[in-house]
Amino acid sequence: MPPRPHILVVNGRKVHQPIFILGAPHSGTGLVGCTLKRSPGFHVTIGQDAVQSVVYAFARSPSIQRGRGDAAATVLRDAFAQAWLVTPHGCLTCSPACRRAGQVAGPASCVAEREIVRYGDASPDLMYCATALVAAFPEARLVQIVRDGRDAVAAMLADPQELGWFKSGVANVETEFPNPFLGVETEQDRAIWPQLSAVGKCAMRWRGSVRAMARLRAAMSADQLTTLRYENVIGQPGATAAALSGFVGGAIGREQLAACQRDGPAELEPGSWRRVLTAAQLGEVESVAGPDLRRVGYLD
Repeated sequence: MPPRPHILVVNGRKVHQPIFILGAPHSGTGLVGCTLKRSPGFHVTIGQDAVQSVVYAFARSPSIQRGRGDAAATVLRDAFAQAWLVTPHGCLTCSPACRRAGQVAGPASCVAEREIVRYGDASPDLMYCATALVAAFPEARLVQIVRDGRDAVAAMLADPQELGWFKSGVANVETEFPNPFLGVETEQDRAIWPQLSAVGKCAMRWRGSVRAMARLRAAMSADQLTTLRYENVIGQPGATAAALSGFVGGAIGREQLAACQRDGPAELEPGSWRRVLTAAQLGEVESVAGPDLRRVGYLD
């Protein structure tokens, strides 16, 4: 007899088919998370401390999860139970990204508890916990975002937090191998890592992310996982909103997507790598991630 599924109750109601937004750094997860967050009936969190601390612990040290799948799932459920809890002044402790997406100013809550129908999360780097997420929430719906790796690299280069993961004493490729978080999969990857510039290391992170997403897509059904392309999210908001609505089973309008794009942090427009990356930097990106750029349709 299969084990009984764990039932998580938050704010007095059962969490049913939570939605998780996954993608490489600077691939648009926050934009899609914001869109869901502003749609009726959804309570979506972004970068809450309770979740982010667990995500980074698991992402940067995947060895702590090996052989402890049930324990990892329990830790994640507890983290989300805390993050999703709605209190009168709960948003005071929310991350800036979450408060901005929820349009919260001062001591208020971004959502009325009685209006919540579905829960979700779009925290940065959540994709590195995808296996544990599915174990924790077997009914989960996953939305993956794929973006041109050259644009993702250009955006990462302008983000001090992303570059901080590469610093000596922070990067843990020697002690944690393979290292999905940094995209170091083989001994050859580990050997060339010290010689790569920040550009090459960003490209390796993107490459590792899209490979992980491909494996996840192959292992899950179309009714549990869907993949969006960032360029279509930006260029075809109506079609994107319709696709999201059909997949998650809720009313998501293009107006929410347009508002989140307008109000969110500035991101490079599709194709901006052409004016941001030098020829030498582009060559390093293609040297590291060229085959994967071709596989997902961004390089002829």
